[in-house]
Amino acid sequence: MWYRGAMIKRIGPVVFTLGLVSLLNDFASDMILPLIPAYMATLPGGGAFLIGLMEGLAESVAAILKLVSGWLSDRSGKRGGFIAVGYTAAALARPFMGLATHAFQVVGIRVVDRIGKGLRTSPRDAMIDASAPKESRGLAFSFHRAMDHTGALLGPLAATILISAVGLGVRSVILLAFIPGILSLAPLAVALVLARRQAAAGPAAKARSPFSFAGGAGLGRNFYFYISICCLFTLGNSSDLFLLLRASEAGLEPQLLPVVWIVLHLSKIALSVPAGMVSDRIGRKKPILAGWLVYAVTYLLVPYVGGTLQIFLLFAFYGLYFAFTEGVERAFVSDLVPGDRKGTAFGMFNFAVAVGALPASLVMGALYQWAGPRVAFGTGAALAFASSIGLLFVTEKRPVAPERSSA
Repeated sequence: MWYRGAMIKRIGPVVFTLGLVSLLNDFASDMILPLIPAYMATLPGGGAFLIGLMEGLAESVAAILKLVSGWLSDRSGKRGGFIAVGYTAAALARPFMGLATHAFQVVGIRVVDRIGKGLRTSPRDAMIDASAPKESRGLAFSFHRAMDHTGALLGPLAATILISAVGLGVRSVILLAFIPGILSLAPLAVALVLARRQAAAGPAAKARSPFSFAGGAGLGRNFYFYISICCLFTLGNSSDLFLLLRASEAGLEPQLLPVVWIVLHLSKIALSVPAGMVSDRIGRKKPILAGWLVYAVTYLLVPYVGGTLQIFLLFAFYGLYFAFTEGVERAFVSDLVPGDRKGTAFGMFNFAVAVGALPASLVMGALYQWAGPRVAFGTGAALAFASSIGLLFVTEKRPVAPERSSA
């Protein structure tokens, strides 16, 4: 209880409640996600090509909507509607996969799920930024990511228990994902009410100048350089499924693959909040650099690991990359742009990262198959090193000193 109270005080009730929303939403999403490939294979029209088409289409739509929703939320000055529609659409749509009679229906539902993600992500990031104290923004974003990872861990565990211990079928498990999805809407309503009250009690918003593609979004060269560097890094940031593939090839037994995945998530969860707190004290660049270098070292080592212990240790080490980057990168976006452009800035950041991610796994897969894992993972490590050098040239603002209590 003391920890919860202290955390709410540090990051604010809006951010804390949005963290609960993310936990429950990802609980529902990740109950279903690991089951989709095998489930689609049992339906008419299913197959590897359709799965690839589904994920490519879904992530492309989400990437575009992250950009558009961020800009629109700045222009309207209202973020809550985008966030509410985004989470509600996903919560209501996902369980309908359990009623599908053809694989193409699953594709459509998955796209609706990602539409929801695209609508909510950038406005939600902007709301976290506006609601958290300035001196705790790194902690706020990292806390939100930790809650996200907690849901991503609990979802597959629940699905495994329901299938293995309870004996439910895949369709039943997918339908049951409706429960945590709907439950997530209760803290969402609370968060939006709290955010509205906080905004009403704060200073009046300044007039917004219109966006124009001719003049740019007015975010500054430093910001554009930063997201370009992030995009470069993401070009080498392929799906973590390749790490699992390499672990399997290195001798990790199939029954241990879910366990090593759990270890990775536990590492992310345990270290995200401390990393965010560190970034609030020393600035954003050093933690991000540390995370990108952890990524590079992991990719350099993974082709050479052998034995269960080495694999588990490497996955635990890899969790440092997520802890030191995911929340801190978003806090850095907040540091670099004006207050009335945060939605647009987060939209452009999320879009840049998504654009880099789309070809990353395709390139990784091609290199892995035709040149081998050493070349494939080495390429990802090289891009991480190059991005780290580029990040050194991004100008960083000094951290905001925390306010001292007079008591």
